[in-house]
Amino acid sequence: MPEPGTTAVVIALPDAAPLLEAAWRIDPALVRREVPAHVSLLYPFVPESALTDQDEQDVRSLAASFPAADLRLEEVVTASGFVAVTVPGLQPIVDAFRGQWPWLRPYRGRFGARPAAHVTVAMGADDPTAAAHVRAAIGSLLPLDTRAAAVQLVGLTEEGWQPRFTVPLGVPDGP
Repeated sequence: MPEPGTTAVVIALPDAAPLLEAAWRIDPALVRREVPAHVSLLYPFVPESALTDQDEQDVRSLAASFPAADLRLEEVVTASGFVAVTVPGLQPIVDAFRGQWPWLRPYRGRFGARPAAHVTVAMGADDPTAAAHVRAAIGSLLPLDTRAAAVQLVGLTEEGWQPRFTVPLGVPDGP
């Protein structure tokens, strides 16, 4: 479980919320309701206590270097109690963020060195029957079209995940 002071760089995908809602209807314990549908570009990111102005500027610059993108979510994947939908259209931006901070291990190495860009739908679906029900429920909602428009730097506080800033994709920061 992440601790306060943990940060992440994400792209929110509000159009994917029905996927999380479908999993929640099967078993509310599988879905983190306080975390909206998103793709993590880099989690965990630089801890809050070590985050520099340069890190924040680099997040802004990288976001500006990628255009907003229309995406189609089509494929459900499962692994060790985890159910997700891949987002291959965001893999180049995920790779760029990981390349900028190569010493940070995505998901602390839980999914290997280069996990695919994805929206996490359910975690803790260790019961194969529950995972199968979630997979079927979200599969019935696919394909799903959405748009990636902005990058957020978020931090975990005592009150939950809070945005530090949001920067539009493809829009240079500043004059």
